[in-house]
Amino acid sequence: MASLRDIKNRITSTKKTSQITKAMQMVSAAKMNKAEMNAKSFVPYMEKIQEVTASVASGSKDVSHPMLTSRPVKKTGYLVITSDRGLAGAYNSNVLRSVYQTIQKRHKSPDEYAIIAIGRVGRDFFRKRNMNVILDIVAVADQPAFAEIKDIASKTVGMFADETFDELYMYYSHYVSAIQQDVTEKKVLPLTDISSSKKLTSYEFEPSAEEILKVLLPQYAESLIYGALLDSKASEHAARMTAMQNATDNASELINSLSLSYNRARQAAITQEITEIVGGAAALE
Repeated sequence: MASLRDIKNRITSTKKTSQITKAMQMVSAAKMNKAEMNAKSFVPYMEKIQEVTASVASGSKDVSHPMLTSRPVKKTGYLVITSDRGLAGAYNSNVLRSVYQTIQKRHKSPDEYAIIAIGRVGRDFFRKRNMNVILDIVAVADQPAFAEIKDIASKTVGMFADETFDELYMYYSHYVSAIQQDVTEKKVLPLTDISSSKKLTSYEFEPSAEEILKVLLPQYAESLIYGALLDSKASEHAARMTAMQNATDNASELINSLSLSYNRARQAAITQEITEIVGGAAALE
């Protein structure tokens, strides 16, 4: 049985851990609120650029662009968004498990796929398994600006245009609520399904539709990646807040259990001392 000193030390260390997890929970809650606002404020822009792109693409039947055309798939690209740190529950593992199982199911050789990793956890996961990581970015801010990921987004779109891969799928954690985040697979390229839910507007093009799409389609694809990153950041902070809340609750339960054990051990020690005193007094009579 543990001594009173051992139990007291465990109570003290658990209380300190509880204070840390509580502070991390509060920090993550504040970050989650900001990230949720960022993700939601980006939605109107995405809807508008999708509407404009769909209008331009469908406005002329003669329009053709490599990003709008499917081609035989020799190699598939996977853009995977994870975090740089752990302590976020199943946030990273759910995404990585989904991607890993998909790759194992679809491909027989590393030559058939390429991975673009956003986040240190995902990058390290794939590299440890000797999987084909061709591009990565780490240390993305908690509230990322588009300028931070524009380089990797434009390189990703450029790789599709250069036929480094023939299709691109994006895997990330979609923010539903503070307690629910869903792993999402989205096909980014080619843009074969670019229809808008809103009524399309008729535009007059100057210059031609092809010239406009040359600029507009890469921007649209880059915006899809940035929007997914904002969504994923909100999910990350929500997952970390929930994980730290669970850790704090578990620490409180452990403190209560240890306190009960401490009081019982202390009571037993006092009873033992009283018994020894009474026994010693009786022996002197």
